[in-house]
Amino acid sequence: MGDDPSVIVSITPDLALDRGYTYAGGLGVLEGDKFYGAARLGLNYYVITLLYRNGYVDYDFDENDNPVPKPQPQPRSLLDELRLTDTFIVKLRGEDVEVNAWEYRLGTAHAVFLEPRGPDWALKLVDRIYIEGSVEEKFLKYVFLARGAVEFVRRNIGLENVRYIDLQEAYAAMVPIILKIPGRYRLIIHTPGPWGHPSFPNRLFEEETGYRFIEDPVVLTSIGAAMAWEVIMVSSKHYDIMRKVIPHFMDKARFITNGIDLDRWMDPEIRMLYERGSLTTNGLRLIKSRLKNELLGLVRSYKPIELNDNTLVVAWIRRMTLYKRPHFVAKLIEEGEFNDVVFILGGKSHPMDKDGLVYMKKFRELHRKFKNVVYVHDYDVIKAKTILKGVDTLLFTPFPGWEASGTSFMKAAVNGVPSVASRDGAVVELVIDGVNGWLFGSDIRDLIDFVSDPRGKEIDEKEYDEFKAKFAQVYDLYNSDKERFYLIGLSAILTFVPRVDIRRVLREYYPDLVRSVG
Repeated sequence: MGDDPSVIVSITPDLALDRGYTYAGGLGVLEGDKFYGAARLGLNYYVITLLYRNGYVDYDFDENDNPVPKPQPQPRSLLDELRLTDTFIVKLRGEDVEVNAWEYRLGTAHAVFLEPRGPDWALKLVDRIYIEGSVEEKFLKYVFLARGAVEFVRRNIGLENVRYIDLQEAYAAMVPIILKIPGRYRLIIHTPGPWGHPSFPNRLFEEETGYRFIEDPVVLTSIGAAMAWEVIMVSSKHYDIMRKVIPHFMDKARFITNGIDLDRWMDPEIRMLYERGSLTTNGLRLIKSRLKNELLGLVRSYKPIELNDNTLVVAWIRRMTLYKRPHFVAKLIEEGEFNDVVFILGGKSHPMDKDGLVYMKKFRELHRKFKNVVYVHDYDVIKAKTILKGVDTLLFTPFPGWEASGTSFMKAAVNGVPSVASRDGAVVELVIDGVNGWLFGSDIRDLIDFVSDPRGKEIDEKEYDEFKAKFAQVYDLYNSDKERFYLIGLSAILTFVPRVDIRRVLREYYPDLVRSVG
């Protein structure tokens, strides 16, 4: 190794910049925030991912409100910013695959997008993020990411210059199989859920790498954790839950609670007043009026609607999947007790997630049926910035135990938007009930199968009642004591900003390289 290796390499299947569609959800947004934060800190930082020519997924709706998936081609705004850095060959399926390495650079930070140039079967592998035609195709996609990343590092960075190689989620855990480089790999686990811990038939590993593992199928998380010198979870509760999932790796595990890039997510005027120490409830109220007006512009592109400073506007916006409990907000709307509240619903499902598709249809129907409901079916990073700043309250409702961290409630909080939140993910570290947000439900630290376990239904019913009661309290407070309501929003800013700043996160990941943060 070099005398003083200082390069950070992060390998991820998912990366959300402020341009393009190379992400599906929270992991990509987090990795984007790290990239922007690393650039501001002057870190020698490389994040390596795949260039998905047809993005993730977009949707139309048929005459019966069924969501119809379609590709999401990359816009010129991304492609025109990429510079071809290198072209090289990797082996896949016994054949030569030519690889283009495209780079987007911001100061000292590099976002590298790998793209196969041929043969045709290889092009298909990386056409879409998290969308594949077979198990073998999925397997080869992540072998391609691993081999491409290793070759890029060898040719363009130099192994002797690398201090850390961080493997984001199990999909990046193929890398240590391809390149053994002790004391450099760390596996970052971003979810307790089974979708984050894929497994593949032993024969695929044998055919592609020559290794015959004892297990069949082979779980990628186990491989990555075994070959890494450290395993990192993304909140204290996530760490607690994973102790029961991977007890054999906990001797080298710790947690670093996720954060957000304040430059990317916090309103500049709020931030300026916060940093001067002159932010007050009245000042916040004035800014919120402007932000709500900006939100109105977005909302009206979906539906003609009226908003004013006395309208309580709440949002449920996130990746559409069952454990995030979209049925909570749907039921709240359908019960019809809060018809003067504007509900902004947002999020899309993976095209193979049947439950997610059901709730996309449900949200679309609510959008049509209720004049106070707006469904943003093409929710993305850019729209998130406007919505999370402009609403009054965020609804954060995951089934307890299933959300590793969550960051939407952080993005809302730094803009004076408190959340009504279940006790899950990083919420339990950051939200104090009635002080800087509101809590409901139980802090369950088991991974309960909420679909098949009878306890799931019981917990859901009990927690919905608590959620509704807590929401009613927020509704009453907003309508009877706005000063107190905005004080809770101000408290959210004051308590969250120091703790969720991505610079704090990067300092904990790279303490020897981040010597000063702001």
